[in-house]
Amino acid sequence: MESIPLRWQFTALAILLVASGFFSIAETSMMALNRYRLRHLVNQGHGGAMRAAVLLAQTDRLLGVILLGNNLINAAAATLVSLITIQLFGENEVALGLGTLAVTFLILVFSEITPKVIGAAYAERVALPIAYVLGPLLKLLSPVVWFVNLFVAALLKLLRIDPSKGSEPQQLSTEEIRTLVLESGQFMPKKHRSILLNLFDLGNVTVQDIMVPRAKIESITLEEPLEDVARQLATAYHMRLPVFRDREGS
Repeated sequence: MESIPLRWQFTALAILLVASGFFSIAETSMMALNRYRLRHLVNQGHGGAMRAAVLLAQTDRLLGVILLGNNLINAAAATLVSLITIQLFGENEVALGLGTLAVTFLILVFSEITPKVIGAAYAERVALPIAYVLGPLLKLLSPVVWFVNLFVAALLKLLRIDPSKGSEPQQLSTEEIRTLVLESGQFMPKKHRSILLNLFDLGNVTVQDIMVPRAKIESITLEEPLEDVARQLATAYHMRLPVFRDREGS
């Protein structure tokens, strides 16, 4: 490494940090995607959404390639910082320790926390374009991911954990759907939102809640004078009125 100028080594370190940040933001944004929004985009024929859906259908392999790339790059960055430290200060234990702290700080700030915060805040904007890159990476590293997943599967079996039981399609309860409707204020008119919310209460409505007492029903009695009937029809609030032959009969 002594033959490589320090500026190139620092450039390589910066590239490694950026690459690590790519895998971090990819992991968070893909996992934070709204699955219902994703299905809608897939139905609309969105290319990035279709690729993201394919990747999320094989979560174990997706996480495998992301974590494989992330950890390899972080290990390479830590090794490179150690070599730079030795080249600058020799094999000084204090300098090596400070170098380890420095690369840990750089990875945390530039490659972990910041990218993951961005990925969580803008999951859809980030994940859909990134899916175009993750797809080819998954195919390229598929043999390595398959080999690593063999050990993962064996460990899960040893712990008696079945991942397939946790991969059932997400289902929303009535209260969760109600919450979604209530929080859709910027996307749905208030009147439409009220109608949808009332639908959830139909099961609790009884006949007594919707029946109108006969005394409060606006009606016409045929025995009344024709002038009174005409006046009532002219001033009625309804286009159709029930008609009675007498007040007791119908």
